[in-house]
Amino acid sequence: MNPETQYITLNNVKKAASILRDVILETPLLKNQFLSEKHEANIVFKREDLQEVRSYKIRGAYHKISSLTVEELKQGVVCASAGNHAQGVAYSCNAKKTKGVIFMPTTTPNQKIEQVKMFGGVYVKVVLIGDTYDDASDAAADYCKENKMSFVHPFHDIKVIEGQATIALETLAQSKTPVDYLFLPVGGGGLAAGVSSIFKELSPNTKIIGVEPKGAASMSVSITNGFNTKIENIDKFIDGASVQKVGDLNFEICKENLDEMVTVHEGKVCQTILDLYNKNAIVVEPAGALTTAVLDQFSNEIKDKNVVCLISGSNNDITRTEEIKERALLHSGHKHYFIIKFPQRAGALREFLNDILGPNDDITHFEYSKKHNRDSGPAIVGLEIKNPNDLDGLILKMKTKKFFGEYLNDKPDLFQILI
Repeated sequence: MNPETQYITLNNVKKAASILRDVILETPLLKNQFLSEKHEANIVFKREDLQEVRSYKIRGAYHKISSLTVEELKQGVVCASAGNHAQGVAYSCNAKKTKGVIFMPTTTPNQKIEQVKMFGGVYVKVVLIGDTYDDASDAAADYCKENKMSFVHPFHDIKVIEGQATIALETLAQSKTPVDYLFLPVGGGGLAAGVSSIFKELSPNTKIIGVEPKGAASMSVSITNGFNTKIENIDKFIDGASVQKVGDLNFEICKENLDEMVTVHEGKVCQTILDLYNKNAIVVEPAGALTTAVLDQFSNEIKDKNVVCLISGSNNDITRTEEIKERALLHSGHKHYFIIKFPQRAGALREFLNDILGPNDDITHFEYSKKHNRDSGPAIVGLEIKNPNDLDGLILKMKTKKFFGEYLNDKPDLFQILI
């Protein structure tokens, strides 16, 4: 292991916990009855979504800013963030009465932007720039250098990692039984690096699983390659855990400490968000659902075990609800899009409804315009079916009746253009 990783010590993390004691909430460790019964295990949630800023990021941000000198605090701080780290920095700037300039991607949900402004008050300025966290980070680094301010990195900083690591101290103190499995969300890797370091020292028998989005598997790819790897194209939907490259220090720690790195499909995460709300009245953001979304992959392995899932945040923009539902339905096989070739004659739509669709099939999307005199005209049709196993029969009927044009779900480029 890189010698630099040795700086993450139990003693330093305990000092961080002391600094944070009057600032953060000691979040509860709560059993989830539904998932425990489903997987025949004792599954508990570490509820970091209940922090005042609604994510664990306050721990690292406040600890880092608290480590600055009086002169550095007078100069102010700069950070880049997709949202949660920004809120932690904003809250800390307000608490420390120091100015902060926060760079956020233009794709950041508006709800998170407004929260940053609220927590920061008069001490914080928000700058929206670029399409990804990495774009915002580059701009923030340039601004920081030009204005001689202190940079508060969301994950590649020893003080930030130590702050996140305090979650491990709380979890181990709260758990009434030894922790057999610990599931951690992975974005830039700061949380996973900090928490795993303490668990490896105090609970070495715990199996630690890192979880990241399938469309932004930066840590998984890096560990497979054996070196920290930048992914050029990522799916930014799970904005709190989608980075093109994890921190170098975090990579070194995680490749040593994590027993396994796994990915979970964004659609499965969306279904988990809906399930947590409908079954438990728990509101989580996409990154906050990663550790529970992956449990189905480990159902046999975790049976009769004590399992901790870290729920990282709940900053979910309500305007994303329809997109979340849509992604969940697509992933589960209940929602399908087609290009349908309708004969240019009266009664064609009635024939499609009566002869093709089943009694439990529903049209949820329909775009059609008669623009020419050809024998048939294409329409984009979205169908929601009750049983995913009915899809093959549905397509067969379309082809037999000569309605079938294209199936769009497995053509992502065409899907993005048309839907």
